[in-house]
Amino acid sequence: MEHIRIERDGPLAYLVIDRRERFNSLDVRTARDLRKAGLQLARDASVRAVIVTGTGGVFCSGADLKYIRDGGDDADLGYLTPKSRDVPRGYGEIFKQILEYLHSTLSEIRRAPKPFVAGVDGVAGAGGLGLAICCDLVVASERSTFQYAYFKTALTGAESSTFLLPKLVGLRRALDLALLDPRLSAREALDYGLVSRVFPDASYADDLRALGHRLAEAPTASLATAKRLMNESAGVDRLDVHLDRELEALVKAADGPDFAEGIAAFFEKRPPRFRGEG
Repeated sequence: MEHIRIERDGPLAYLVIDRRERFNSLDVRTARDLRKAGLQLARDASVRAVIVTGTGGVFCSGADLKYIRDGGDDADLGYLTPKSRDVPRGYGEIFKQILEYLHSTLSEIRRAPKPFVAGVDGVAGAGGLGLAICCDLVVASERSTFQYAYFKTALTGAESSTFLLPKLVGLRRALDLALLDPRLSAREALDYGLVSRVFPDASYADDLRALGHRLAEAPTASLATAKRLMNESAGVDRLDVHLDRELEALVKAADGPDFAEGIAAFFEKRPPRFRGEG
């Protein structure tokens, strides 16, 4: 796997997104490899806790907008496309093939019979925010930031964000995070309830590892049962249904004129001129 690594530390495993040149964003191949690694770690009984993390001061920035703007890659897009069909080129279809893998990964994380920890050291935005909050715990360094960010390019929200944010922070704060799009510091995210722990930058790696081993040495079966029961109590067992609705809505938005303007403005480094149309 080119941009996804698995590192083992006894019963603790790290799932590392290593695509720093693209801000740890996900093209189709990276999203597919993330799903493969996530599935492997979720079902490997010798792995008792997993830390999902990024590299180079970025956790994850979501789908790769440059890859999407440039039309994707025939080999990647053809992987889920029947040979009898032409490879589609619409923005929405490229998003769909990335998010189908990523959404499947999120589903595995929520159902995994072990703790998954998001180790956020740097930027978590858009799909990266969704990936982080879908984990059981979110542990951040002081320098980390969190941002909804979808509306910058007229997207709607996906990767569990519209499902989990109201459950984690309440409807009023969730709408504030989405509609006004503040960039939260790690301490602000902790206050909102998005983050479980904040560690000093200087000791972050060691503190994160210690927390991971604490979970890996806990009674895994008991933790898994409690996780399942809490998911059911909070309605998180309905995540898969909502992920399908998120995907449908985002694909529609990505094929609309406002996204075309938003992605053009993003790469031209200018304010977008949205028309307010889907």
